[in-house]
Amino acid sequence: MHNLKEKIRFTLSAALYLLFNLRIGADLAATLQATGWQILQTAPFVAGLTYLIVSVLQYMGDGGKVPWDRKLRLFFAIGIIAGLILAIWEYAGVDLQQ
Repeated sequence: MHNLKEKIRFTLSAALYLLFNLRIGADLAATLQATGWQILQTAPFVAGLTYLIVSVLQYMGDGGKVPWDRKLRLFFAIGIIAGLILAIWEYAGVDLQQ
């Protein structure tokens, strides 16, 4: 990260990732527990997809390494999408217990 604008974008990406994976509970402890559980459930899939995309990008770029901040921003972007889809699924009233 070279300049202030990139640092701000990185921080906003991380904040949006946490916001989209936020799960509201009865109190702060329940909210933190549900949010942590949500991140733990989705992180392996998001990390795997990020790894595949980074490998393709490196292959297409003749083996050039992708910087770590770009990898994390890609992870956050995929995590935001996954968090949004799962939030819609959870809050849409889908009952899987039937």
